[in-house]
Amino acid sequence: MGPFEYTWPFYAGFVLAYLLGSIPFGLVLTRMAGLGDIRAIGSHNIGATNVLRTGRKGLAAATLLLDGGKGIVAVAVGWQFGTDMAILAAVGAVLGHCFPVWLKFKGGKGVATAIGVWLALVPNVGVVVCGLWLAIAFVFRYSSAAALVAMAVAPFLAWHLEGPQIAQAGGVIALIIWLRHHQNIRRLIKGQETKISFRKK
Repeated sequence: MGPFEYTWPFYAGFVLAYLLGSIPFGLVLTRMAGLGDIRAIGSHNIGATNVLRTGRKGLAAATLLLDGGKGIVAVAVGWQFGTDMAILAAVGAVLGHCFPVWLKFKGGKGVATAIGVWLALVPNVGVVVCGLWLAIAFVFRYSSAAALVAMAVAPFLAWHLEGPQIAQAGGVIALIIWLRHHQNIRRLIKGQETKISFRKK
């Protein structure tokens, strides 16, 4: 058996996870609800935080659950083929959400999908990451800051609980999310970042 015959399932698994992650649930749900293109308001993002800016809390919650769910599904299927496949699926799903082929590679920030990925990769880490994100977002009302802290902590927790392989994958995911938040980081530094609001814009 040649090297390609051995490795092609991993390439296929990565691509399938990427395509699953690419489904823009926030955009689909808001259009189905008659709200138009969610990318035209707020942060111009397809994620749950921007959907919340429409004032439709139910749609925002559904977006959050579906975006997290696609990360869970991708990794859960990957686990059926071993740790390497689960890790590739995790990274693929997050990349898909952040850079979806359907939207010319202009997607969301990847936070909900990454939380779903962690819940499926290392449930204990996923629970901590989710709780940390919710706590920081609730206290300070900065979704971006909550995400940045939670994603930065996750690889260290994974290293302690599971060892270097999954922790390194978590580091890649954290790097992707931090890079996707570069504008938010600048606004946080300048004190210009928008806080979470539950009022309709």
